[in-house]
Amino acid sequence: MSDQSSATLLPRRHDIDALRVMAFGLLIFYHIGMFYVANWDWHVKSQYQSQFLENIMLLVNHWRLPILFLISGLAIRFVLRKLSMIGFLGLRHMRLLLPLAFAVLVIIPPQLYYEMTQNGDLQMSYWQFYQAFFDLNHPIFENYQSGILPHMDVNHMWYIRELWTFTVYLLIMLPVLHSRAFQSLIDWLSDRRGPVLLLSAMLVPICLISMMVDSDSENYRKALGFTFLVYGYLLGWNPGVWRQIVDHRRTMLVLALLSYIVIVALYNLVWLQPDVELSPTGDWLVVLIRAINRCSWVLAILGFGAVYLNRPSTQLSYLNEAVYPYYILHQSIIVVAGYELSQLALGPVVEPLLLILITILGCVLLHEYVIRRVRILRPLFGLKWSTSSTMKTKTEAADNGKYSAVKTGRGVESRHELPEPP
Repeated sequence: MSDQSSATLLPRRHDIDALRVMAFGLLIFYHIGMFYVANWDWHVKSQYQSQFLENIMLLVNHWRLPILFLISGLAIRFVLRKLSMIGFLGLRHMRLLLPLAFAVLVIIPPQLYYEMTQNGDLQMSYWQFYQAFFDLNHPIFENYQSGILPHMDVNHMWYIRELWTFTVYLLIMLPVLHSRAFQSLIDWLSDRRGPVLLLSAMLVPICLISMMVDSDSENYRKALGFTFLVYGYLLGWNPGVWRQIVDHRRTMLVLALLSYIVIVALYNLVWLQPDVELSPTGDWLVVLIRAINRCSWVLAILGFGAVYLNRPSTQLSYLNEAVYPYYILHQSIIVVAGYELSQLALGPVVEPLLLILITILGCVLLHEYVIRRVRILRPLFGLKWSTSSTMKTKTEAADNGKYSAVKTGRGVESRHELPEPP
């Protein structure tokens, strides 16, 4: 079945939009949690740290980024259907590299300022720091040299950087992914029934990556991200695979919960105990359990989302646009507000509640009353230039991936497109 014909058979999928918004929302709360966990390094830390919180964050730790990359792969599949390769790359430069450069130079520096301040390596105002920030050889950054440039790094925007890189890799692979042999394999998989084959098809590459790449390295994170991006691209609008995902969602949820319980037990009984080591067989089992946890959560979320979230709403349309600016802003708000709140000794209940409130309000107010209303700021945060509601209505299907029904000479054609990633 060709991309064009298969795309017209599927109804609008609001669930993918909803899952994208929820995944980025979850990422914001996860980064708030990083301010409080006891054993995981982060830019700044609260005085109120919790080891128990790590067990809760392990619930989402293994799949929070894979599902984002998978959704981005889905989006690329649909965007490529209406754009040439050159046009697509041009759009990616504008939507990804421009916000990335702006964030590195303007949004992210406060994170370094407060990190250095908390570490006792900085005694100056932010304005003095920011002037020094553009001197790549300034001595105050001697111990902060890791980055895309000395002391200039992408921090939480690494997802955007890798998404651009992965897009290039994916385009190079398209002749293979679209080959007759590969498509026949996907069609064969989509016709199978039962959860074992579907899960196994995802597990094998993940396990191979875990065995060949150090799990603590950046290359491991990149390899996983790109793999799930490819999964999303291959998943596309294949009705057989989607049917399996929906049919087996409960089985995947059970596997996800059981593997989470095992991971929490291992974390507390093995990984937090310096004198306990696993045997080589135990290491292999951990690789498998982690892979099952990642893949089963992703499949379960996609399945339940397809059943319960596939409905339109004006709130979803608004959040689908807002989620990119929220993502760009949120970590700097957390770091700045978290550090300042930690100086007030408000206690382990009031402080995190205030941090959550300030982070959410900061994202909402900056997006609603500044970013989306100032035309020159919109592309810097990944939005279209236009602020006209009329123009938005007319162009949303083409630029933001909204679905619509358009009349053709042959009747009504269902346009099935996803939001432009991320």
